[in-house]
Amino acid sequence: MRSHIREFDSSTLNESVQNTIMRDLKAVGKKFMHVLYPRKSNTLLRDWDLWGPLILCVTLALMLQRSSVDSEKDGGPQFAEVFVIVWFGAVTITLNSKLLGGNISFFQSLCVLGYCILPLTVAMLVCRLVLLAEQGPINFMVRLFVVIVMFAWSIVASTAFLADSQPPNRKALAIYPVFLFYFVISWMILTFTPQ
Repeated sequence: MRSHIREFDSSTLNESVQNTIMRDLKAVGKKFMHVLYPRKSNTLLRDWDLWGPLILCVTLALMLQRSSVDSEKDGGPQFAEVFVIVWFGAVTITLNSKLLGGNISFFQSLCVLGYCILPLTVAMLVCRLVLLAEQGPINFMVRLFVVIVMFAWSIVASTAFLADSQPPNRKALAIYPVFLFYFVISWMILTFTPQ
């Protein structure tokens, strides 16, 4: 009887909406901290969610959106293009990992790859702030440095979580598409110029 009462008390059906939202926000914040301070841990894999990757993808897509009045002349990445590149790339990497014999689930891999976009989203924010100044070679060098550092951070963070899920003789085959995925996103950030 007591176990039934404890089970009833720990159920999320009884908690308020505010408690549910705060619990989920705290979980997302903890996962962001795991990416900011990457270390080998199963926490990100064990308690996966797609809220953080969705927030980061939408934020990145909005920051990469050029503000142009005339949509005909806007040649930059549109919101849907960025969204498709991020999610298609994550799905492709996940399928590659599964085909190589990885012991990670589809949604765990999507969670890790999505959360590890956080450094690149920060790089995009810094690049947008740097672009407020007059463009020149110094401006480009600062942006290049920031993007390279955040690119490396994304690679290190994702490999810290994904490396143990791959067979030892196939780790390089699993990491190479991750490198390409983050490289494409980094290139989009580096080549972004506001209209």
